Amino acid sequence: MSIGSKLRQLRLKQGESLQDVANAVGASKAHIWEIEAGKSSNPSLDLLTRLAEHFSVSVSHLTGETPDKDSDEEGLLVMYRSIKKLSEQDRGTLQMIIESMKKKKRR
Repeated sequence: MSIGSKLRQLRLKQGESLQDVANAVGASKAHIWEIEAGKSSNPSLDLLTRLAEHFSVSVSHLTGETPDKDSDEEGLLVMYRSIKKLSEQDRGTLQMIIESMKKKKRR
């Protein structure tokens, strides 16, 4: 799920308008709408932090780094943690493998 989708879901769950959220985090209503609509897919870390605090979730929840409850993505999180422990050289090797697999899938 994208940042925008999660943001919209949280906003509606709390019964807030775009303006309510914008006022709470010190952003413009248009910018919040752009994020929700996917027009601005790379908001600043500062804004993500303020949004996460406002909705009482973690930044990693908003960005999709941690899977939602009941998600089948838990294995990906475990894999991510394992990769973080590898050397830069080993990470580079894994990246080349992933790129090769992505190319293969496109064919």
